[in-house]
Amino acid sequence: MKKLLEAIVERNRHWTSQGEVASYIPELSKANRDALGICVVTLDGEEYSAGDYETKFTMQSVSKIVTLMLAILDNGKENVFSKVGMEPTSSSFNSIVNLETKNLNKPLNPMINSGAIATTALIAGETPEEKVERILKFTRRISGNPDIYINEDVYRSEKETGHRNRSLAYFMKSTGVIEGNVEESLDVYFKQCSMEVTARDLARIGALLANDGILPWTGEKIIPREVARIVKTIMVTCGLYDASGKFAVHIGIPSKSGVGGGILSAVPGRMGIGVVGPALDAKGNSIAGVKVLEDLSREMDLSIF
Repeated sequence: MKKLLEAIVERNRHWTSQGEVASYIPELSKANRDALGICVVTLDGEEYSAGDYETKFTMQSVSKIVTLMLAILDNGKENVFSKVGMEPTSSSFNSIVNLETKNLNKPLNPMINSGAIATTALIAGETPEEKVERILKFTRRISGNPDIYINEDVYRSEKETGHRNRSLAYFMKSTGVIEGNVEESLDVYFKQCSMEVTARDLARIGALLANDGILPWTGEKIIPREVARIVKTIMVTCGLYDASGKFAVHIGIPSKSGVGGGILSAVPGRMGIGVVGPALDAKGNSIAGVKVLEDLSREMDLSIF
């Protein structure tokens, strides 16, 4: 497995030169465009890695699956999906158009920014600080890494430049999707996106989902099987923004990407995969990371379809 991963990473490393690091959040522009790495965690607890897998990056939109799990645990699926839909979109991840023209003003799904902000607003906690601490504690638990923290520089950068996200949030406040304090919900959202991880952390969270909510390395049940199924399904249909359909056809693995360059994948019954590659394509997905997953899926017949 390790030799296969090393070969796939080196075969696709040249793609990093075809992408660009995210620059609309200034702090993200400091990422190493040439980095590319992968980690695989099997359901019997074996771990394999290759390339720049120890590179640290912020979760960004990958964090949306963490908060979706937590929101469903806190509120139940019916309450969560009364505020957020579960349909794919052909618009970009930060589009505001669909909020007014589609789905009765409700965000189309929890994987785009509007839906993720609405989902985060549902997480239990008396204060923003308590909500952030619960998100951090849950992320550490499902990744088996107690040393996951918020990158304060990225958080400040996101907060200072998050004007589109503020527009989305205040629009949802006007329609009743967000019921609490808008700025507090946004602050929690900016902090969750700024959690710093590695490909190994993503692979372990992917393994939890692949194992129907049970941690492979401890046997502990973290989330009900139904919650794992819901999250994986939405990852398939919505996880790579408006490139989700193409990704499903060519790779066929439930996955979630983020503009920090991470991709988290869960192959049901087999493995979790974490990829890092900060150079992004025009859709906001890791350009080399997608190619790595395409090769791995083909070589190991990982598509669920």
